[in-house]
Amino acid sequence: MTDNIAAAHQDAMLKRLARIEGQIRGIQAMIRRGDNCEAIAQQFAASRKALDKAYQQMLACLLEEAVLNPELDSTATLAQVRAIFTKYT
Repeated sequence: MTDNIAAAHQDAMLKRLARIEGQIRGIQAMIRRGDNCEAIAQQFAASRKALDKAYQQMLACLLEEAVLNPELDSTATLAQVRAIFTKYT
């Protein structure tokens, strides 16, 4: 992965996490205000979905690094991919 592509991915991930952080702060504010539980639950669900998507993108990055690693042969690449799935899913 080139430095420009890596920097773009990093910037996108940081922006995504900042949005999720804002959602979490919004949930905290809703709880403090005593908003109804269903509205809070909807925001929790949206935040969880956003965090899951960010996590999936991070896993994709790990897999790309393993698959594109020129130092690994196909057997080692497959072992690395399996290790990633075992450890992180």
